[in-house]
Amino acid sequence: MKPLVLVVLDGWGIGKNPEISAIEKANTPFYSALLKEYPHTALDASGEKVGLPAGQMGNSEVGHLNMGAGRIVCQDYTRINKAVKNGDFIKNPVLVNTMSSAGEKALHLLGLVSDGGVHSHLDHLYALIDMAMVNRVKKIFIHAFMDGRDTAPSSGLDFITQLESFIQNKPTVRIATVSGRYWAMDRDKRWDRVKQAYNAIVSGEGETAGSASEAVRQSYAINETDEFIKPTVIHEGSGPAGKINDGDSIIFFNFRADRVRELTAALTDRDFAFFERGISPRLSSCATMTLYDETFTLPVAFLPVKLTNILGEIISNNGLRQLRIAETEKYAHVTYFFNG
Repeated sequence: MKPLVLVVLDGWGIGKNPEISAIEKANTPFYSALLKEYPHTALDASGEKVGLPAGQMGNSEVGHLNMGAGRIVCQDYTRINKAVKNGDFIKNPVLVNTMSSAGEKALHLLGLVSDGGVHSHLDHLYALIDMAMVNRVKKIFIHAFMDGRDTAPSSGLDFITQLESFIQNKPTVRIATVSGRYWAMDRDKRWDRVKQAYNAIVSGEGETAGSASEAVRQSYAINETDEFIKPTVIHEGSGPAGKINDGDSIIFFNFRADRVRELTAALTDRDFAFFERGISPRLSSCATMTLYDETFTLPVAFLPVKLTNILGEIISNNGLRQLRIAETEKYAHVTYFFNG
């Protein structure tokens, strides 16, 4: 049998207007020749056609998951939305147990604060806060990662002010740190970046501000957009508003795994050795919204739906070999995501 190559041009879209499509405007002789000489079709890459809510843009995880499965796969974003709406979210045993384990200590909520819908959604954070209030958690601290990639580069101030307004009359809830995703959500083993986010969250080290919105404004003033906001510790009175301490509990609310694995490992792996952590709190519990890594022994609120007869499985069951190649940034896409 002749070798067959499936090449995924991640982010390569079909747009006929050269004013908004760099691909249409560019000189692409090889790609243009393929379209001219061979049969071709287009794939829908967003909304309900790939298991997302109507109108929600797609992303590379969603694309690889649907291609590997060969069918429409209901995405974690959609599953969590449904759970929030039908009341299952507030009864989720993993989330309930994690909140209960905080006891007299603190619950820390970590994740991307935006409505991008690619890695997280602000509505899910709101649902967690409401749930924690119902469960009478004594202290709730938010460690906000700023977007600027799946949303406009300087839209973060709007999201932060929305969050500040949401918690304004909730005295047990505070924003403890603000970090651009460049630092907190690396996925390419740039541990020097992750270390700075870790130090802010655990040790209270980094830039300082009197409020989360002030932290964002400070960065804008020096032309640093959301993604690149340096890890900033919110100070109340003489010190940090809410560091992670021994006995505290954590919930990571990103539903996409690839960009929170590194920070999750730094906070939970007793044998972690990629940078010197200094302080390493012994947590009461740590839960993740979805399965971040098969090797993590952490409770998962929304376990993956097991898919059968995926592309890789069919190839293997027919005695054929397959080789998957990607840069480090995309290794999860051709393995974890493509395998369903």
